[in-house]
Amino acid sequence: MDMRGLGRARIEVSPVGFGCWAIGGPFSNPAGEPLGWGEVDDDESVRAIRRAVELGVTFFDTADVYGAGHSERVLGKALAGMRDQVVIGTKWGNTFDESTRVMHHQDTTPEYVHKAVRASLDRLGTDYLDLYQLHFDTTDEIALPLRAACEELVREGLIRSYAWSTDTLHSAELFAQGKHCAAVQHEASVLHDAPDFFALCEREDLASINRTPLGMGILGRRDASRPATGADIRTLPPSWLRYFAEGGVPAPEWWDKVSAIRELLQSDGRTLAQGALAWLWARSPKTVPIPGFRTVAQAEENAGAMAFGPLGSDKLTEIAALIEN
Repeated sequence: MDMRGLGRARIEVSPVGFGCWAIGGPFSNPAGEPLGWGEVDDDESVRAIRRAVELGVTFFDTADVYGAGHSERVLGKALAGMRDQVVIGTKWGNTFDESTRVMHHQDTTPEYVHKAVRASLDRLGTDYLDLYQLHFDTTDEIALPLRAACEELVREGLIRSYAWSTDTLHSAELFAQGKHCAAVQHEASVLHDAPDFFALCEREDLASINRTPLGMGILGRRDASRPATGADIRTLPPSWLRYFAEGGVPAPEWWDKVSAIRELLQSDGRTLAQGALAWLWARSPKTVPIPGFRTVAQAEENAGAMAFGPLGSDKLTEIAALIEN
């Protein structure tokens, strides 16, 4: 597949990026409820990232809060010596304690943007970010000064572009009015179409960075025989995590949808996950899905989807009918 543009920033990225939430390891809210994806092997994470680069993946998306700073540190270690080969995006807004791995609250001030970006640069071992993303929903009155702060960071050379990670269309439209806004990160998958966001990105020349493209694993390797366990957010899913039921097993109503479309997604020799990525590529030329990973094998599978390319329009029509029914 051809490289895709990171919106107006004119930065080229691979058609699939890698989301680095899962490699951050355990962290929690003050009540002790898990916010990560369970235990990780940092050495395996580093190997997986480097293997992804070998296979043509150039975009890596993380957040300062993932693992309470740990994801950024692991990503920085893995990409040391190859910064000029990759595109790095991270996010700010949530405050946390690295020593206890607890996320506390949001800091909505412009002053915190300048503090948070420098902390992320230090953890990542780089002197600039390609994409910096707001990581919470808020009002226009709070968001506009944050957008202005991002423009200041561009002028300082600390970031090349910025975005809002949001599922609120108005919020994405608000940030899109900023000169150096390059993208919107939003939920999108074959189980959750996002036509309004795709249209916005095509209209405003933004990259559509697709969060949860594998439905938190339900479009990958997770089924009732392989539930999520331990300090994994899917074992005690919050209300927004609709694809899983308590105990880390797929929610029945969503599993039925996956079963209905599995054969079409696996067409032409694809795996289920590769088919889910192919669906997103077929939806819009602006899409850049960012599936999570924790192993070399998962990195190879996700990167391998690029060899197949997008699904055909006929399959999109068939899938839409099956999902609706």
